[in-house]
Amino acid sequence: MSAVDQNTRRRRGTGLIALDEDRASPGWTLFAPLTGPGDVHLVDLRGREVHRWKLPYRPGRHARVLPGGVLAYNGVLPGQQALFPMWHKYRGGVMLTVAPDGTILSEYRDPLQHHDAHHHGDGRILYTALEPLRGPEAAAVRGGVAGSEADGTVWADTIREVDAEGRTTWSWRASEHLDRAGFALHPAYSREHWPLVNSVSPLADGNVLASLRSVSAVVVISRATGEILWRSAPGSLSQQHCPTELPDGKLLVFDNGVFRPGCDVPFSRVIEIDRVSGEITWEYHDPAREAFFAPFMGSAQRLPNGNTLVTDSPSGRLFEVTREGLVCWEYVVPYFGAYQESEVRGLFPAEPNAVFRSYRYQAHELPWLDTRSGV
Repeated sequence: MSAVDQNTRRRRGTGLIALDEDRASPGWTLFAPLTGPGDVHLVDLRGREVHRWKLPYRPGRHARVLPGGVLAYNGVLPGQQALFPMWHKYRGGVMLTVAPDGTILSEYRDPLQHHDAHHHGDGRILYTALEPLRGPEAAAVRGGVAGSEADGTVWADTIREVDAEGRTTWSWRASEHLDRAGFALHPAYSREHWPLVNSVSPLADGNVLASLRSVSAVVVISRATGEILWRSAPGSLSQQHCPTELPDGKLLVFDNGVFRPGCDVPFSRVIEIDRVSGEITWEYHDPAREAFFAPFMGSAQRLPNGNTLVTDSPSGRLFEVTREGLVCWEYVVPYFGAYQESEVRGLFPAEPNAVFRSYRYQAHELPWLDTRSGV
């Protein structure tokens, strides 16, 4: 055994790193370590754990608190075969709602679900899934590394919504509604998955917001027709994650920065996009740009006081910045571990502390919590 911890992230320190109580937005922060057995943690501003859920499935990305304080959780359905090499890394398959005491209130399964599942809070779930394209349909997908299909198959994204009884109430297929030339895979990407929808959520007007990572586009999908009503300007985003609608209609986006055009040093940033003009109206990046770079995953949440909670997912680093770009809270997830599935360990052999997203909640959103334990 070496006298020095060989895990770089753990060696740099974990738990609460920084706190400016005058600038930080009050509340409690929720996260689910991706390599954990199914633990979801809630910590206060001082990094003290105030609640933990222990669930029977490894996180299939993330957890979120619904109105009334119920937990929505997306887990990994065990015992599933890999559709392609990266499938075990980001698949899900089981979508739960859970009481504060850990009682499972509802469970819905779809073995083809991956990345995101938006629980509306009334039993409905809007989520991303896959369908196989073969033969001419697979060949029609543009871009990517030639010959990299999984057994000749391109797995294409679908979006489904189900009601509380599991009945499909709405669906959308990338293969039906996306222009192949306009939404081509990046040349460096495998052709196993197109266009890789990593986020889906409803907009205030009822339409659907989606992030298409492998083609570096955020789109608005018509709920009525399935057509693309709006897309981010080509070149403005690079392998982004987690677009969310702000009260003024702008979009907050975690822009990863992989393959950013005209940029020789990659860096990540969080931006606001005005959908009317297409302009970027606010941006945060680290003053030393190379110090904040998440090549995959990541999220951002606008907080009630105007600050933004940022999840640097691969590093397990959660931090809050003011409108002026000042860091006022930073916490590094202290839970490290190897992925349980051998297929994922082969791709990611280290012991990460990664989380897909984190969320900050106020006292009224956690009615069951003894708020005397918070800051």
